[in-house]
Amino acid sequence: MFMLADVVFPDFLSYLVGVLALLMIWQYHQIQVMKGRILAIDVFDRTGIRLYIHLVANDKQTCESCRRSNGRSFLPSDVVKKKFSAREGPCMAGAECTSVLIGLYGSWPEARQVLEQLSVSRRHTSVKLSDQEIAALINGPWERSISAATDRISVHMLEAFHHEQVNPDTSIINYRYIIDQAKEVRHLPYVLPSYFRLSELLARQGRVPEAIQVIDQFESRFKNKKQTPHHPTETHMGMMSIKKSHLKNTMRQAS
Repeated sequence: MFMLADVVFPDFLSYLVGVLALLMIWQYHQIQVMKGRILAIDVFDRTGIRLYIHLVANDKQTCESCRRSNGRSFLPSDVVKKKFSAREGPCMAGAECTSVLIGLYGSWPEARQVLEQLSVSRRHTSVKLSDQEIAALINGPWERSISAATDRISVHMLEAFHHEQVNPDTSIINYRYIIDQAKEVRHLPYVLPSYFRLSELLARQGRVPEAIQVIDQFESRFKNKKQTPHHPTETHMGMMSIKKSHLKNTMRQAS
């Protein structure tokens, strides 16, 4: 017990006051977050990801449902929900639709702007980014930001998917980089789509021997490997095998 003049205070009172003060600060923080004045500090920050962006290959075989979901962005707290789906509806083409969910810490201005939009639009779960907004993310000063090392591979993936139609050579360089450099667990989901897209782009440009070489590398990398969440399925392996056979037939006919 401690005393002030003739008033006696219980020992626990100072702790109670401290707890109440913390609760008031937390409540104030929540109000500011809901008003969009500050960004919420998410418990998932420790993973190095504060923002996810879903990109879909712009191919004729891509179904309309997947095509509509291109550019949707999410907070990690939404992505970990049990029934989360990056698509607006069910995929109609299965393995023929190639997509990727790209995780960013996003400490440069353009990425922070997306985070702010997501914080303000919590009721809508996702914010759909336009092609111009995705381009602004890629062209922003991410390399000078504090998250440059964390986001490097993810930005390369973002650039690879986004530039396929307008600058396929840039996409090819980026896909090769990801295949060689993606080592961390959070980057492994990028490897499989990189192989698919790289072989497709090379074949589309008539660089058939290079495309076959990529498929050979793919088959060698995943042959007799233990199944993991990021390992290709039998359907994926079969699709690449069929593509390689088709490319070899193309070479024979051209010779």
